[in-house]
Amino acid sequence: QVQLVESGGGLVQPGGSLRLSCAASGRIFSIGIMAWYRQAPGKERELVAEIFSGGRINYADSVKGRFTISRDNTKNTVYLHMNSLKPEDTAVYYCNALINRDSYWGQGTQVTVSS
Repeated sequence: QVQLVESGGGLVQPGGSLRLSCAASGRIFSIGIMAWYRQAPGKERELVAEIFSGGRINYADSVKGRFTISRDNTKNTVYLHMNSLKPEDTAVYYCNALINRDSYWGQGTQVTVSS
């Protein structure tokens, strides 16, 4: 059974920083693309950032220059470093990964940006 477990969400003031982590566990033979999505209340889930196994990275325009995605293949973990956070970044953040050629989602972690 493959699982993705996220951590690192919380409440932060505007302009602050947070780091999200997502660790994959279970019978893992291969991990392809790893990504972070987010879903704000009343909105559709959207891609925030993705990182391919070869290292190529894409960001949503709304987070370019503020967020950094990275991965540690030795730990089967993907990170999202979020700087200069804005109230509009408030959402539930979900990790997604292609593991053993199947797509898996984490349970989500709440990020709230508010003064």
